[in-house]
Amino acid sequence: MPSTSAATTAFKVDDYVLYRDPERFWRGEPGHTFVCRVSAVVRFTSGECRYNLLPLTGGLIREVQSDYMRLLPPVDAMHDIDTAPLSEPDTGAMTPATVAWLRQHLGRDSSVLPARL
Repeated sequence: MPSTSAATTAFKVDDYVLYRDPERFWRGEPGHTFVCRVSAVVRFTSGECRYNLLPLTGGLIREVQSDYMRLLPPVDAMHDIDTAPLSEPDTGAMTPATVAWLRQHLGRDSSVLPARL
C-alpha cells in the first residue's frame, strides 16, 4: 500500500521549518510542534541526511529526520507585505509587519518604494 505522507524533502542550513517532536506528539503532550531554523545538515555514509535544529525559543535539537519537518517558505512569511493594500489610507488595514517594512524603506532617503523582486 503506498504511503500517504508527504515526500521526503532536503533542507538547507538557515531554512525555517515547522518541526513536530514525534515522541511528544504520540504521547499526547502539548507543545509538540514549533518553528525552528536548520543549523546543520548531518550526512551519514548510508546516504541518509538528518538535521540539527535551533528552535526559535532556544535550545538545540540534534539529528532530526526530515519526515518530521515541513519547510516554511519565505513567500508565505512575506505574503502580507507583498500584498499590502498600499492604496489604503488606513494603515490599520495593514499588518504590523507590513507597516514596519514600509516605514523602514520609506524612511531611508526617498518616498519611492524599492522595486519588487
